[in-house]
Parts: sequence; structure tokens; C-alpha cells
Amino acid sequence: MRDSGKWVVLGGAFVAYMFDALEILLLSFALPDIRTEFGLSKAEGGLLATATLLGIGVSSLTVGWLADNYGRKRALMYSLAVFGFFTALIAAVPNFSLFLVLRFAAGLGLGGVWGVVSTYVVETWPTAQRGRAAAFVLSSFPAGGAIAAVVAGALLPDWRLLFFLAGAGVVVPLLIIGFFFKESAEWAEQKSTPVRVTEIFSPDLRRKTLLGTAVASLALFGWWGASTWLPTYLHSDRGIPTATVALFMTVLNIGMFVGYNVFGLIADRIGRKYALVMTLLGVGVTLPLYVVAADRTALLWLGPLFAFFAAFSGIFGAYLGELYPTRVRATGAGFCFNVGRGVSAFAPFVLGALATGAGLGTGLLLCAGIFLCGAVVMTALPNLGATRRVSTQPALETEGAS
Repeated sequence: MRDSGKWVVLGGAFVAYMFDALEILLLSFALPDIRTEFGLSKAEGGLLATATLLGIGVSSLTVGWLADNYGRKRALMYSLAVFGFFTALIAAVPNFSLFLVLRFAAGLGLGGVWGVVSTYVVETWPTAQRGRAAAFVLSSFPAGGAIAAVVAGALLPDWRLLFFLAGAGVVVPLLIIGFFFKESAEWAEQKSTPVRVTEIFSPDLRRKTLLGTAVASLALFGWWGASTWLPTYLHSDRGIPTATVALFMTVLNIGMFVGYNVFGLIADRIGRKYALVMTLLGVGVTLPLYVVAADRTALLWLGPLFAFFAAFSGIFGAYLGELYPTRVRATGAGFCFNVGRGVSAFAPFVLGALATGAGLGTGLLLCAGIFLCGAVVMTALPNLGATRRVSTQPALETEGAS
């Protein structure tokens, strides 16, 4: 499968994660209309995003374990089916309380996709190409964001139809994976005794798990805090019409798509660690420029520049998987990333509450500081996957624990 199936994994995983992104990001575009219909405050609106990300955080303890014990393919299909079903149900939601429950339930499925597709790439692509392969697959996130912006611009204010179509559309990646994906040969070859979640806290892995979780938490807290409220910030604080906001967000996601793939190449060249530090420093510096931009033209061009540097999730796809041996790869990588997303669940609520007194601009500046903290923590982790060095050294850093 490492040779013949790697292109199938690349394309199918791209489509699967694109729908994952579409489902998550639709809420940001629909939030103003949802708040209007239910009479929600900004803080209450932020709770909807928080509920989703809490569900994603809880999945960190389930889907990775499922993938390591019962196979990558089964875990991926389970995740897709769960978030598609509960997203479609939102079309009929009668009140805010049930909306929160459905977003949490959808999050249980959404959290599994990143870890499993990342693991598939690590186990089917050679080390020298993993960075760009994982980054390409995960660049489907901004691609899904761009699609979400276009669809939202066409269908809003009918947010119920928007969620129904997004949930029903998950049948597409389910069919692709069901018919064309093979189980990971690397997983099948090493499968023996059942995997326990506690194994990623064994003495030789504990430090990697704690630091990996910390840097993912900081990066994702900053990202979800900023991205959830950017459409509202542009519309409410900057007076940009809803249709124009959709255009701004589309351009922003194009910048992110380019950034994912450029930094994927950089990660294969200089190593995942240094590429991650570059991306976190980049978003930490450009986000304040975006907030203080004086006019709409500056906002239009600074948005994709900020998003270009927001490529860390794509590099995490290869890096976190390489931190762990095959036996616990999905568990370890999924735990770090999805606990990070669970912690970031509080970001939309915190920024929504902060906006009530200090304004959304202040909250976005706080996110910039958190990105910079993430860059500092990243320096404490090992570099993996660098191909620039002539290998007179053993490939310890190149292969990591894999």
C-alpha cells in the first residue's frame, strides 16, 4: 500500500478532510443569522463553537484508540458518518439548547478525521515526502473553508438548509473510502495486543505527549478564537456587508491553501519543527496588522497573508504522527491534536465574552500573543523529517519514533 495505494489515500483523504472543514466552518458564516433567529448574545453564540470543539476534544480519547485497535479505515468511516448525521439534523433544531447538543455530537465525529487521515499519510508515504503529502491532504481544510464561504454566500440567511446539505454531502467521502481505501498495511503488520491510551504516557513518550499537546493547544486556541469571530468582526466592527464578507473569507482561505502546500515543502526540506515555528511566528505577527488595517483594501490583502502562515495544522499532520511508533500513532497524534482542539473550545466563548466589554479587535490581538507562545513551546520538541542535511547521522530525527 505504501507505493500503489498512496495516491488513492492522498485524494480520498483530501476529500474526507475537506468535508470535515466544511462542517466546522459553516458555523462561523451562519452565526450572525443563527444569533438573530434565537436572540443570542455574542457569548452564547460562541458557546455553539465551544460545544463543537468540546466534542472534538472528547473524541481524542476514542477515535485514535479505535483506529489503533480496529483499523484506520473503520475509524475514518465511523467519524464521517457521525458528524454527517448530526450536522444534517441541525436543519430541524427547535431551540438553542438542542443546537448545543447536536453540535457537541457532531464534534465527536469531526475530531476523528484529522488524526486518521494524518496517520494514513504517515503510513503510506515515504519520510522525505510526508511533509508535503500531509500538508496537501490537510490543505483541504482551507479548500473546505472556501467552499463554505461560497455556499454560505448563496444560501444564507437560510442556515437550516445550509447545514442539511453539508451533512447529507458526507455520503461522497464515505463512498470513496468504502470502495477504494485499503487498510493500512503498516498497521496490519504490527497489530498484536490491544492498545491502551495510557501507553502514550509511558516514560519514553510522556514528554512528547505533553509538549505536543501544549503546542497544539496554544496554536488551535489562537486559531479557533480568531477564525470563529473573523466574519462577525468584519461585518459588525468594520461594517462590511455579508456578501462581501464571504468574498473576503474566500480569498483568505485561498491564501491558507497556498500556505499549507508551501510550508509542506519547507517542512520536508528543513524539518517539521522549524517549519512549525515559522508558521506560528508568522500568524503571531500578521494578525495584529490585520486587526489595525485602516481600510477594506488592506483587509482584503492582509487576510490571505495572515492565512498563508496559518499552515501549522497541515504540518502537525506529519509531525505528530512521526512522534509515535505505529502501534500508538493514531492514539498519540489524535490525542495531542484533538485535546488541543478541545482546549480551544473555550476560545470562541472567551473572545465572545471579551468582545462584550473590550471589542473583538482586542480578542484577536490576544490570539496573536497566544500564537507567539506556541512558537516558543515548539522549540522544546525535536526536529523531524529534515532532508536538507547530508545524512552522515543516523535518521533518528528523520524517522522520529516511527
